[in-house]
Amino acid sequence: MTVHVLGTAQDAGRPQVGCLNSCCVDALGQPRPHEAVVSLGITQANGPASLLEATPDLTAQWNALIGLNNGQAPKRIFITHAHMGHYTGLMFLGREAMNSHLVEVFGTPRFIEFLQRDQPWKQLCDLQNIWPQEWVTGDRIKLESGHMEALHVPHRDEVSDTYGFIVQGPKKRLLFIPDIDKWERWDTDLDSLIQMVDYALLDATFFSEEELPGRNMAEIPHPFVLETLALSTDWSVEQKDKIYFIHFNHSNPLLDPESSATHTVQNAGYHIARTGMQFDL
Repeated sequence: MTVHVLGTAQDAGRPQVGCLNSCCVDALGQPRPHEAVVSLGITQANGPASLLEATPDLTAQWNALIGLNNGQAPKRIFITHAHMGHYTGLMFLGREAMNSHLVEVFGTPRFIEFLQRDQPWKQLCDLQNIWPQEWVTGDRIKLESGHMEALHVPHRDEVSDTYGFIVQGPKKRLLFIPDIDKWERWDTDLDSLIQMVDYALLDATFFSEEELPGRNMAEIPHPFVLETLALSTDWSVEQKDKIYFIHFNHSNPLLDPESSATHTVQNAGYHIARTGMQFDL
């Protein structure tokens, strides 16, 4: 089993609509290269692919995953929560687009209720483009070469609850938490959880609290990368080596492989997720 990084950006991608700052345009005023919204793909030697998140970039990510899985299309989509970058790509499965048939969509009970109740998602259910599947913390969803586990995490849950995922392969485990409010608001000890997995792709929406001047950061809480670094200062070299930061806001300097922030993170023994990375499980 292999997990593929299909995108690393926060919900709105990079460049972001209306942004003319240097993080989105170069010195000539031209848009910087597109970075797709955070998504992972799972391929297996003897089975269909699975997609983690249905992003606004689903078309490219779905097609890329077909190519990575010997021409087999994804059969399942696992969705963490109902914020725009994580589920709105489902629209491309509808009658106006691919007109898929019974693609399994796994999510929290609140999320599944939302899909079945509110348009345009209800139409996807009614036309059987998707097959919604409630998934609660503690349940294991069997894959051909392993399974998926759900972890409830605290986040802005206006429409649905929020999950993190553990992907269990034949030999290794990968933790995926693209969104969480703050580590201290979680009743799970991150240190202990990291010891249980081989790779951990963690929320790195903002590098620091100074990143968005004029915005009230309390309204969009995420663990700043600097906070995660401080929290894990005393971790072993082996634990730090498991961590890959992901889910970067367009303003996050970690999107630039040559930034001082990138060098700070890497020199401290951590990693930065990049589209195209693969994790063999």
